[in-house]
Amino acid sequence: MGHGDDIIATSFARGAHDRGRRIAFGDGQRIIWGPFSREIFKNNPNIAPPGCERDRDVQWIKYYKGHRGYNSSGGNRWIWNYDFKVRPGEIYFNNLEFSNSLIGIISNIVLIEPNVPDKPCAPNKQWPVERFRFVAEKLSRAGYEVVQPEYGGPNKVATGIKTRSFREGMLLLSRAKLAILPEGGLHHAAAAIGIPAIVLFGGFVPPSVLGYDFHTNLTGGVDACGSFNRCQHCIDAMARISCEEVLTASEKRLP
Repeated sequence: MGHGDDIIATSFARGAHDRGRRIAFGDGQRIIWGPFSREIFKNNPNIAPPGCERDRDVQWIKYYKGHRGYNSSGGNRWIWNYDFKVRPGEIYFNNLEFSNSLIGIISNIVLIEPNVPDKPCAPNKQWPVERFRFVAEKLSRAGYEVVQPEYGGPNKVATGIKTRSFREGMLLLSRAKLAILPEGGLHHAAAAIGIPAIVLFGGFVPPSVLGYDFHTNLTGGVDACGSFNRCQHCIDAMARISCEEVLTASEKRLP
């Protein structure tokens, strides 16, 4: 999951600093960070960076690539661990991050993200782009300022706000009163920052495992299959999520 995995990690570290501890994610000998960890863990006093393995305040948690807890490989699909329930993580911004970005003057937006990462499973997580566009246009006509992060993604459905990194995308997200998102890193960021969200899960990932109960999680009424590759079951599940369902859920959360 990338960014999302690291955001989930921050939930395990919550409160460690107050106990005089820092959490080391690794195998008990090495702190193992992924390519996005430094960006997500920035400013977080609860997490020990690589190089701190022998520090006396370190407390180990076995959470890293290959040891996430919420799933395991079943050959050509994920096997979901239904005993796992994700909790909101934490993102630590500082005032300088806002002052160095035009995003700091943005507020009260509806953020919409019509793009999913370019992976073999991408079709399973993609709500039809024309439906994102329809929802964005409807909300705009209703008087809401609808924007999307602009970083080179192929699908454009609303006013783009340039984001130079995922962290800057989270800054933009923090200015939203509602987010409409696919399941993934930004929906975990929305939970960590406390942003209401409509999350398009479809039939790939189970919200009972990786969804937040205070979000509106839409599945199309099917169980999650976790297929690594293009899956008609998942595509059909996305097709069953209507624009009207998303708009109704949005209206309940917007003033």
